[in-house]
Amino acid sequence: MKSTAPPTVPPPETPAHTRAARGSTALVLAGPLLAAIVVASVGLGARDISPLQIVHIVLDPWGSGYDHDVLWTERIPRTLLGLAVGAALGASGLVMQAVTLNPLADPGILGVEQGAAMAVVLGILYLDAQDAGTYFWLALAGAAVTAAVVHVIGTRTNSGSSTVGLVLAGVAVAAVLASVVTLLVVRDEAVYASLRFWSTGQLSGRSQVLDEIAPFAAVGLLLALPLGRTLNILALGDDTARGLGVRVERARLVSAAVAVLLCAAATAAVGPVVFVGLVAAHGARLLVGADHRWALPLSMAVGAGLLVGADTVGRLVLDHGEIQVSVMTAVVGVPFFVWLARRRDLVRM
Repeated sequence: MKSTAPPTVPPPETPAHTRAARGSTALVLAGPLLAAIVVASVGLGARDISPLQIVHIVLDPWGSGYDHDVLWTERIPRTLLGLAVGAALGASGLVMQAVTLNPLADPGILGVEQGAAMAVVLGILYLDAQDAGTYFWLALAGAAVTAAVVHVIGTRTNSGSSTVGLVLAGVAVAAVLASVVTLLVVRDEAVYASLRFWSTGQLSGRSQVLDEIAPFAAVGLLLALPLGRTLNILALGDDTARGLGVRVERARLVSAAVAVLLCAAATAAVGPVVFVGLVAAHGARLLVGADHRWALPLSMAVGAGLLVGADTVGRLVLDHGEIQVSVMTAVVGVPFFVWLARRRDLVRM
């Protein structure tokens, strides 16, 4: 009888290949979904514009007409600003969680956004700050100081858990700063007129700052992308990271600085918007796992889609007027935060 050779069995796929396939698939699928959200953001509002008409107007930027003016002067810049801010907050949230080893970390929850907002308001009152570029530098200083203060308070809080201690410190600092910001804004009529919507987080009327804020957001996002490998190593623990040749303190400081930079750019553009970083970071991990090399770019996409989608829904839920984007993200973020806080495998009490 003629012997038959046993069939060749392909070698099992390695975890690295599995993660790469999972990450690339998620990113590929995120593209069309984000594009659909962008089309909805540009087309829907007080006056609806069909996708076919949007394509025609985009391909003819020198045209004329009411719809043409609405798209190019308001909706397209507003959508692009929302994408930049959402991506910045998504990446900032993921980096903060990785640096602090805290699954509940978020620029808003930890008070970093309110610190940035506080610095901007003080700059307007006492330094006559008027442009978004100046707002950014003020927000950067305020975010950095607040992040340091919250870290010091949180690590020295006797709450039985460093995770809970950091969150409690952040919530307390954010509440105090938000109250002071409200007091300062309300007492000065000129500041109140210009900041009453910005101080609560809103994309409406902020499209003019896109040119000034986009470079800072782009630099922060480009600096964040290469951090994936470093964050993966830091997640292994300090001793293991040092054994692999990583300077732990320096790596954490650089990563935290990038997170603060992204938070400052987002806050300077539209004011404090909470929960985007929290939802985006966990959404990315849910799709691609704990590998930050894939989770970082995906958290940017999820954050951008979440913010632009929330802004679009906020325009449609009321017959007249619109709901601020920070309110819409809180509608999604608060239940998500409560669910995370109740999970014992994420938060050790």
